[in-house]
Amino acid sequence: MFLCGLRSDMNGTKALALADYARRSGRAYLCFDYRGHGRSSGRFEETVLSDWLDDALLAIDRLTTGPLVLVGSSLGGWLMLRATQMRPARVKGLVGIAAAADFTEDLMWQAFSEETRARMVRDGRIEVPSDYGPEPTVITHALIEDGRKHLVLRAPIAFEGPVRLIHGLADKDVPWRTAIEIAHRLASSDVEAILVKGGGHRLSEPADLARLETIVGQVCDKVA
Repeated sequence: MFLCGLRSDMNGTKALALADYARRSGRAYLCFDYRGHGRSSGRFEETVLSDWLDDALLAIDRLTTGPLVLVGSSLGGWLMLRATQMRPARVKGLVGIAAAADFTEDLMWQAFSEETRARMVRDGRIEVPSDYGPEPTVITHALIEDGRKHLVLRAPIAFEGPVRLIHGLADKDVPWRTAIEIAHRLASSDVEAILVKGGGHRLSEPADLARLETIVGQVCDKVA
C-alpha cells in the first residue's frame, strides 16, 4: 500500500511505478488520494493530518486483507509510521521515501520566524511557495496544531518488522538526518537507511524507481 506525499496523488510517478511493479510481480497493490488531494473530495486547506490518517486507516480496514507492507513518501512516510502504531497486527514491513516524520513541528513551526508564527496565528494560515507547481501551498495553523497529536520522534516506535528508509543526501525539503532519527526510534533490529548521494526529495528518476522496486520486493519477500 502506497501513501503519497503532501499535495501529491495516486497518479504521481512513484505511485504509478509501484502499480506497474505490482502487476509485473503479481502482488496486490493499493494507492488512494487523501481528502483534499487528487480526485478525492474536500479542500486541501480544510484538511489536516488526522483526516489523512483516518483515510489511510479506512483504506487498510476496508480495502485490504492479510499482512501489509506500507510504502510512504514524504508526508506518507509519517502517515505509515502512525498507521503502524494504530494497526500493529496488520502492518508487517515499511519502506520510507524521504519520510517526513513530524515535519509540521520540526520543519515548519520550529523553522518559522516569530513574525511568521504571529501571522499564522492571526490569519489562521500562510502561503508557502512550492517548487513543484505555480500555486503556493497553504499551511494552516490547524495543520500545525493537529500535527502535534501525531508526533512520532519523541519516543520509541514499537515496530519489530523490516524497515527500509530511502533518503536523498541533497534533499532540500526533508533533511536526511530525519531518516537516521526514525531508524533510531524504531524498536526493530532490521532497519536500514539507504542514503542516495545527489538524490533530491522526490527520488523519481529511473534509477530511483528501480531501486525502490528492488527494496519493496525484498521487504515483501521478508514478510510473506
